[in-house]
Amino acid sequence: MRLGLTLGYAPPGTNPAELVELAVEAERLGYDSAWAAEAWGTDVVSVLSWLGARTTTLKLGAGIMQIPARTPAMTGMTAATLDLLSDGRFLLGLGTSGPHVAEGWHGQEFGKPLARTREYVEIVRSVLRREVLVHHGEHYDVPLGDHRPLKLMARPLRQEVPIYLAALGPRNVALAAEIADGWLPFWLSPERLREVFGEALAGAREGFEVAAFGVQALVTDDVQAGREAVKPLLALYVGGMGAFYNRLAGRYGYEAEAATIRELYLGGRKRDAAAAVPDALVDEVALVGPKERIADRLAAWRESGVTTLLVQTFDRATLRTMAELLL
Repeated sequence: MRLGLTLGYAPPGTNPAELVELAVEAERLGYDSAWAAEAWGTDVVSVLSWLGARTTTLKLGAGIMQIPARTPAMTGMTAATLDLLSDGRFLLGLGTSGPHVAEGWHGQEFGKPLARTREYVEIVRSVLRREVLVHHGEHYDVPLGDHRPLKLMARPLRQEVPIYLAALGPRNVALAAEIADGWLPFWLSPERLREVFGEALAGAREGFEVAAFGVQALVTDDVQAGREAVKPLLALYVGGMGAFYNRLAGRYGYEAEAATIRELYLGGRKRDAAAAVPDALVDEVALVGPKERIADRLAAWRESGVTTLLVQTFDRATLRTMAELLL
C-alpha cells in the first residue's frame, strides 16, 4: 500500500504555497504522490504547476479537476502539458462535483453525470492519443457545424495518462471500474469497502487503483481530542454537502445518526451536528491517536484492497509518523 498526501485546497485567507511546502516535505519523506483539489477557491492546475516545479519524484495528482469547469478538450490539453512539464508524474482525477457547484458556480447543468462522465473520459483519452477529435454525443458535440476537426498539436509524453474518477454511488463506482484506471473514494471505511462497493468494483480491470482520498490523520496521545478535531469536517459532509455523503454514512450502518446530523446541520446547529457524529464512525474513516493505535488501525487498510492511502494532515509530526509507519 503506497502512501500519498491529500492537500485539498487552500482555506480562505491562506496562501496555497503553504500546501506546496507541505508536499515538498512529503516528497523528502518518501511519499508517492500529492493531490490538490478545487471547489470554488484555489484551482488544481495552478497549485500542481507550482508543486511540479518544486519537486522531482512526487507524483502530481489532480484530486479532482471538476468536469463542469473545463471542456474535455481543455482537460486533455492540460493533462498533456502537466505531464510533459513534470516528466510523466501527472495523475488525472476527475469528478462531476455536485449540482451546487456545477450549476451554482460554473453555470453548467448537472444533468446526467454518468453519461457526461463517460463522454468526457472518451474525449480526454482521444486528445491524449492525438486522434482527430470527432465526437457527436448527447453532452459534447465536436466539431460544431462544418469546422475541420483538429488534433492536439503538442506531442504528449504519455498517451495513457492515468485517469481516476471520484465516485460514491454504486453506478458511479461501477463506471469508474469500467472506464478509469483508478477510483478516488472519500470518507472510505476499509471494513465496509467490500460490503458496500464490492459489487460495483467487480468489473475493474487488473491493476485498477483504489486510492483512499482525504483520510484524516492526526497523531495525538488524546484519542478523544483527535476524534473531536475530525468531527466538524465529517458533520459538514454528512450534514451539509448534499445527499451523497449522508447516504454513504447510512450505507456504513449509521443511517439514524446521519439523519440527525443532517437535521442539525441544515438547521444551523453546526456544533450540535459535530457532536452527533459517532466516535465509531470517526474511528472507521480516520486515523487518530497515538502512533501505536494508528499502526494497529493500518492493518484494516492494508487488508481492504486499498492500493494507495492518501492521508490529509497539516501537522508535520503526523506527516513524518505516517511515513515511518508505511514506508
